[in-house]
Amino acid sequence: MDSISPLEMTDKNNKHQTRKYLAINEVSILRQSRQAATLSINNGSKSIIKRLVSDGVLVSTPAGSTAYNLSVHGPILSLNSKKLSISPISPFRPRRWKGKIISDKSKILIKNLNPRKRPISAVADNIEVRNAKKINIKTNKKIKFNLMYDKSKSLQKKIKIEQLRKETS
Repeated sequence: MDSISPLEMTDKNNKHQTRKYLAINEVSILRQSRQAATLSINNGSKSIIKRLVSDGVLVSTPAGSTAYNLSVHGPILSLNSKKLSISPISPFRPRRWKGKIISDKSKILIKNLNPRKRPISAVADNIEVRNAKKINIKTNKKIKFNLMYDKSKSLQKKIKIEQLRKETS
């Protein structure tokens, strides 16, 4: 039986309150107003992108890679890949940044570079936190969800079909 571990999102808002939430599919960082979000993204002490101006960014698990992540042109990850996908949502600067695939052992820090003028919300699957300043995201390996599906309709096979469909279109 396949199992997956969720993402753990720790959010610090503009009132310095810290909260933790779990996400099986993805953590979405979204602009909260008409202004585009201005974000920096780090993996531990390494910078992934110093300044991203966009509608937001997704950090997706393999389970969530065929959902919202796919609709923003992010990569499809196989369930046993031990990877996470970071995908921009409508990137404005740098316009051509396609995101990054990273290890599921990564510790991601997303900072709002301009929280007063450009507020953002952080969403763990369907739980939204508004006015987020710093969002830490990591895989919580202590929690495992067993996947149940019909053996005659393999999830791995469905993912392969989606990957091939994306390559041919």
